Amino acid sequence: MPIYEYSCPACGHAFEELTRNSREKAVCPKCGSENCHKLMSASCFLSKNSAGQTTGGSAGVGGCSGCAASSCATCGK
Repeated sequence: MPIYEYSCPACGHAFEELTRNSREKAVCPKCGSENCHKLMSASCFLSKNSAGQTTGGSAGVGGCSGCAASSCATCGK
């Protein structure tokens, strides 16, 4: 099951939700609003440099070595 990122316009809370499919409605865990918006997730990519070595990177500034998010609810960075 995929994890989607959401933002609640009612209280401003950002959260992640494990859902069965992309059409499921998310409910804000902070205020209970059902009017949450799905956010565009940062993506991670791997590429090879001129020496042929695999390098990692992300669309955003990573908070963890294996995470492309700028902040992480799991590790607190």
